[in-house]
Amino acid sequence: MNYKFDFGPVLEGFPDLMWGCLGTLGLALGGMALAIVIGIGGVVSRDSHFLPFRWLTMAFIEIVRNTPFLVQIYFIFFALPFAGILLNPTITAVIALGINGGAYAIEIIRGGVQSINKGQVEAGLALGLRKSVVFRVIVLKPALRAIFPSLTSQFVLLTLTTSIASAVSAYELTSVAKRIESDSFRSFEVYGTVTLMYLAMSWLVMMILNQISARYFNYPTK
Repeated sequence: MNYKFDFGPVLEGFPDLMWGCLGTLGLALGGMALAIVIGIGGVVSRDSHFLPFRWLTMAFIEIVRNTPFLVQIYFIFFALPFAGILLNPTITAVIALGINGGAYAIEIIRGGVQSINKGQVEAGLALGLRKSVVFRVIVLKPALRAIFPSLTSQFVLLTLTTSIASAVSAYELTSVAKRIESDSFRSFEVYGTVTLMYLAMSWLVMMILNQISARYFNYPTK
């Protein structure tokens, strides 16, 4: 094997790779925020007494969880223009990530909500609290506390899934890496460096989410 390692193109393109990391984190955070909104709304809809809402939510979950993310992002990017909806690649990626993550978040959050003792809900209602307050304070916050580690794992996976957004030319780390690799033909050096960058970003996202958990969802200490 006479292959000679040359990290020159990687070093030359390193500022672009760092900007790509910022693009990846932006897509991930946008997708997470949308996934949380979809997850909480989906839980309410999934357990609604109005059957069409329940059926639509269940169908949404099954469709998203049983189709590839690449197909989902292609559908949003290429099919919506037929309905007159034109989205740029970044918005497309955030929406696709939010929808994908939201389908999983619905089931994760719903599992946490179902773990709450019904007696606590009844006690809150007996005290005269509004249903919205009971859901937010007595049901949702303890449920999020219980399932936050699972959400953290799902959101780290969502961060890695952003790499597929390069398929629609969204600006993120993998799209930058592809350009550098096509110009230099240094696949090992480029993607070896990118692997380490994804590891660093996954660790960073996990640390941020752990800090959020420690700040907002830990039980108070004396």
